[in-house]
Amino acid sequence: LERTLGVPIFQEQVMQLAIVAAGFTPGEADQLRRSMAAWKRKGGLEPFEQRLIQGMQERGYSLEFAQQVFQQILGFGEYGFPESHSASFALLAYASAWLKCHEPAAFTCALLNSLPMGFYGPAQLIQDARRHGVEVLPVDVRFSDWPSTLEPDNAPQPALRLGLQRIKGLSEAAALRLLEARQKAPFQHVDDLARRAGLQRGDLEVLAAADALKGLAGHRHQARWLALGQEKPLPLFRQIHQQESLPLLPPPSEGEELVADYSALGLTLGRHPLALLRPSLQKYRLTLAANLPALSHGRFTRAAGLVINRQRPGTSSGVIFMTLEDETGHINVVIWRDLAERARRVVLTARLLLVTGVLEREGGVHHLIAGRLQDLTHLLGNITTKSRDFH
Repeated sequence: LERTLGVPIFQEQVMQLAIVAAGFTPGEADQLRRSMAAWKRKGGLEPFEQRLIQGMQERGYSLEFAQQVFQQILGFGEYGFPESHSASFALLAYASAWLKCHEPAAFTCALLNSLPMGFYGPAQLIQDARRHGVEVLPVDVRFSDWPSTLEPDNAPQPALRLGLQRIKGLSEAAALRLLEARQKAPFQHVDDLARRAGLQRGDLEVLAAADALKGLAGHRHQARWLALGQEKPLPLFRQIHQQESLPLLPPPSEGEELVADYSALGLTLGRHPLALLRPSLQKYRLTLAANLPALSHGRFTRAAGLVINRQRPGTSSGVIFMTLEDETGHINVVIWRDLAERARRVVLTARLLLVTGVLEREGGVHHLIAGRLQDLTHLLGNITTKSRDFH
């Protein structure tokens, strides 16, 4: 156990300990390993207790020491794993950290194309990438592929182009027809796109809702108008492609764009929702996420953000951990069991949450220990946000 400072961490170490200290055969040690992996669920280590203790006593170890070693083995079942897993996890963690640091666009692109997975949703991945200098380009029928892709740029990093698969309600079959038609020639207008890609009115409506027709039709309202005008022509008129002039429709407001983005894509490339709500939030005297690290340990403060995940680990004794997001970053919140039970509805359903509590700092990590919770979801209006919850 020298390499791990006297603590058995790897399964192979416990097997070797049983062989050297208690006289187990390799086969018996492997049976011990198998039992350790399952003992929390259905028991199974009891048959080995006497064998381990007796074997160690026969080799000169005291009864007290032998019992202590057995308790270590029981405790090992809570956290132990094969050394090969440890090496694999370390390599994955290092490679992921290197990619995120040096190739943030490629790292984020790969994560988006691997969803659903991991801790964060697409909105949080995009927010983090942009905070780290990645240019994120919108979904566009002229340039987007089905997955998200990288586009060369003059900047040190390539730009990240969102893929058509981010659009809610767009089938992959329709997207593939679009891509096949685009390979032959660029689209000239919405009618050209609909005709050559064989898109139905419903396909065009979801593209318009996602603002993916902006390059061909202008803003969302104009794109929506053109999508609504797409009806299947009678056979006599299939060869007639007459472009009608667009009415002078007003462009959507910033708030309308935000609502539409979240509804169609689950994210926005515009301003963060809390940036738009900041005037309404001023009366609460909130601390921004970016300013929390500057506060001293034990400081009483308030913060608010979109709820992006909830966790209640089985070993947390009812404590709930939440992560909030404002326009400047993330806020880690700890909700003790008593408060979680009193404010159960708010904890489980709030999408915009205000937390009043005490800041706790340890090293470079800070948490807001909640003392009071307030549901501000009503301020979001029609904006639909989602959290990734692991209960």
